[in-house]
Amino acid sequence: MQQSHDVRLADYTTLRVGGAARDFVDVDTDDDLIAVVGDADTSGVDVLMLGGGSNVVIGDEGFAGCVVHVNTTGSQFERSDDDRVDVTAAAGVPWDDVVARCVGDGLSGIETLSGIPGSVGATPIQNIGAYGREIADVITGVRAFDRRDRQIVRLEPQECGFGYRTSRFKSAPDRHVVLSVSMRLSTSGASAAIRYAELATRLGVEIGASVSTSAVRDAVLELRRGKGMVLDEFDHDTWSVGSFFTNPVLDASTVADLPDQAPRWLMSDGRFKTSAAWLIEAAGFERGFSLISGSAASGTARATGIARATETTGAAVSTKHTLALVNRGQASTRDVLELARVIRDGVRDRFGVRLDPEPTLVGCSL
Repeated sequence: MQQSHDVRLADYTTLRVGGAARDFVDVDTDDDLIAVVGDADTSGVDVLMLGGGSNVVIGDEGFAGCVVHVNTTGSQFERSDDDRVDVTAAAGVPWDDVVARCVGDGLSGIETLSGIPGSVGATPIQNIGAYGREIADVITGVRAFDRRDRQIVRLEPQECGFGYRTSRFKSAPDRHVVLSVSMRLSTSGASAAIRYAELATRLGVEIGASVSTSAVRDAVLELRRGKGMVLDEFDHDTWSVGSFFTNPVLDASTVADLPDQAPRWLMSDGRFKTSAAWLIEAAGFERGFSLISGSAASGTARATGIARATETTGAAVSTKHTLALVNRGQASTRDVLELARVIRDGVRDRFGVRLDPEPTLVGCSL
């Protein structure tokens, strides 16, 4: 365990913005993690848990409390029956390392979640998902430290409150600290049924087909790279939090007011999910859109005070995918949020639909 002060948090996030942490502690064991959080709670010090920093936007003023940087390691693989393996990984393990090993070992169930940045501990919090699958599809339990009752607990899937990009861990962020995540995967070596049209097209198969897990992983990584969603320090289109906005979930009457060409997918509860990326582009915000520093631009990409991403070192819409807001090298948190507000308001004015941010906002608001 190592403690530092006034640590620049931009260096620990994939968006590369954010001020300094008053206190910053690196922990590499569960015991240290529990001790640091417990001591902070007793002292009334605010705590920010930080893993890979891929789904957080931190304010320019930083964090006037204790940032706990989770670096715990270790994973276990235990056969549960003839065709299933239980996989448990510590919160600090990089998520894609787990996916790569599982695919390499012929285990299936998380192959479509390849290339998602961040650590294992963040996966149940956000209920990460991609290409028709969610982590909730395979989780069998989450081991966590209950900050209220001061004890280690195991939460079963039905206790985790999983929903679209949410969970009880996200809705009550001060209650539990994730220590490890357990999943049950198949040993078949064949992927789960392909549910997502874009992935099926890339693989050259029909919806519902199954192929090798390695083929799915390769295809997903290729698709994600094409959208700037695989981290590359030399590519500013990857300096982001991934998708900045969640896909809106709407009732039938609201969906009916959208243009016929707007995508819509019926959900199990009778509501419809639509595409945030489609709404953003249809409202006039194209790939590469950015605000000129100090402008009063608003509304749509056709408003005054805009520039292409290549003309700015600040915040911009990715040149590869409209859902990613990127740091072109010298953006501040304020720059990113100003751009996000213009896009959010433009979509609301054009379609009457509100876009909600996917990342956690710390010391700032949209």
